[in-house]
Amino acid sequence: MKINPLQNAPDPLVGIVMGSSSDAVTMEPARQILLEFDVPCEVKILSAHRTPDQTGQYAKSAEGRGIEVLIAGAGGAAHLAGVIAGLTVLPVIGVPIKSGSLNGLDSLLAMVQMPPGIPVATVAIDGATNAGLLAVSILAQSRPKLRQRLKEYRKKLERKVLDSNQAAEQNKTR
Repeated sequence: MKINPLQNAPDPLVGIVMGSSSDAVTMEPARQILLEFDVPCEVKILSAHRTPDQTGQYAKSAEGRGIEVLIAGAGGAAHLAGVIAGLTVLPVIGVPIKSGSLNGLDSLLAMVQMPPGIPVATVAIDGATNAGLLAVSILAQSRPKLRQRLKEYRKKLERKVLDSNQAAEQNKTR
């Protein structure tokens, strides 16, 4: 699965930003979740270190363009989410991406150790699915229909676990 940045929605509510095109496979589940909930999004490849001016312009213009939540994925030093959070008051969700010799721990620590006043809501290493769901949850606070769809999604998860448990119990009695 490859994210195609050319397939951006015309009026996105969520911006998905990643530091490199190599992060696209890891970040694709966030986009898929947003598509599943009919949440329009856009995808950008920007780097806190290699394209700082463009990253700053993007972060500063997001709110004025109607973006309500930003998801930022990066590996290594993983400063992208923090830089974006420092330039906007929009909620920023960080996705630490597994890279290098520390298996993503470096990325995770970079995101969760933000200074007071500049929060980044950070999900698990390579946790783009939960980043997408957290973005949906944030948007659902002011959108009752979206909130209902999120509740239905959670019910499906519950049903799947209960069905698995029932199947396991039936196998145990055989």
